[in-house]
Amino acid sequence: QVQLVDSGGGLVQAGGSLRLTCAASGSTFGTYTIAWFREAPGKEREFVGAIRWRTITTYADAVKGRFSISRDNAKSAVYLQMNSLKPEDSAVYFCAAGNPISSTIHTTQAYYHWGQGTQVTVSS
Repeated sequence: QVQLVDSGGGLVQAGGSLRLTCAASGSTFGTYTIAWFREAPGKEREFVGAIRWRTITTYADAVKGRFSISRDNAKSAVYLQMNSLKPEDSAVYFCAAGNPISSTIHTTQAYYHWGQGTQVTVSS
C-alpha cells in the first residue's frame, strides 16, 4: 500500500516556475510508475507525465520541453519541475502510483493510488 501527498502548488506569473512534490509512504514505492495528472475546472483529468523505474519519463505534448519529472527513491519522492508556465497550465495537479503498461500510462484507470491534489494558478 502506498499513500501519496502532493505539495508545492501556488500562484505564479506566466513564464514562472514551480516545483511540485509527491511524497510517498510505503516500502513498495520504488516499484511503481508515478504519474502526474491535472484537472482544470470543467475539464477531464488529463495526463501530464510519468516516470518509470528511476529515469524513464514520458510527457504529454502540451508540456513537453517545459516540464520535467524526477524521482528520489531513497526519499520516496517524485518531483514535477514546471518551467515557462502558461495560464492554461492552471489546474489541480495530482500524483498517482500504479503499474501501467506503455499503452495505458496516460490513463487514470491505470493508477491505484492518488494524492489529494495541489492547486497551481498561473496569472497572465
